[in-house]
Amino acid sequence: MKKLALALTAIGLSLLLTIPVFAFGPREGKGPGMGYGNPDYRGYGYCRDASFSQLNLTDEQKTKLEALQLAHDKEVRPIREKMFDKSVELRRLWLQTDPDKNKINAKQKEVRTLRDQLEDKRTTFRLEVNKVLTAEQKEKLAAYGWCRKPGFGPRGGMRGPGGGSGPGMCY
Repeated sequence: MKKLALALTAIGLSLLLTIPVFAFGPREGKGPGMGYGNPDYRGYGYCRDASFSQLNLTDEQKTKLEALQLAHDKEVRPIREKMFDKSVELRRLWLQTDPDKNKINAKQKEVRTLRDQLEDKRTTFRLEVNKVLTAEQKEKLAAYGWCRKPGFGPRGGMRGPGGGSGPGMCY
């Protein structure tokens, strides 16, 4: 009887210890979903979604758009990283027991400046993309919506109250 109890305990313990392994699933480039493995949504970035797959692009257009996207990503990445760092610094300023108004205002101004730079780069990118597309493709893109995922309606985005940071959180 002791041997049976010992065997069952060993089996149960080994099962219990192997369960966390199943928490780790496929990562980048593997598996379905909205991550890197889905051809209609190729990760982060501006306009890497299904809207371009609806345009019947030629191979030459695909190559040009991919080059534009890579150049845009390379140009924008440092600005995004800087904006992220400044946003973290701003949150830390707000979390101080006695927040300094001048420091907060200065940091907010820095974040706004970086956001404006991103918007300028995004506008330039969109204008460059428009140069690659035909008139018919531009009409399709306008009808489908620039950089919107399917199912978000003609105006795109999620409207109304959403899952924010919770009650009392401002930022």
